[in-house]
Amino acid sequence: MATPRTFTAAVTRDGDWYVARCLEVEVTSQGRTVEEALGNLREALELYFEDVPVPPPARDHPLVTQVEICVPA
Repeated sequence: MATPRTFTAAVTRDGDWYVARCLEVEVTSQGRTVEEALGNLREALELYFEDVPVPPPARDHPLVTQVEICVPA
């Protein structure tokens, strides 16, 4: 029986596409909308875990934040 698990996804825009990346494992997908990218990521994760063991649940979710730096003008 399958057990629901929650993973963290970061979604960015790349031209006409949205790219959804799982932060706990190296799985990425894309779509023309955020919803499509996340749906494709769900499917990619399910396929990925058919061949790779699911990691134990993390105590804490990854911290997602911004980092500000100075870049040359």
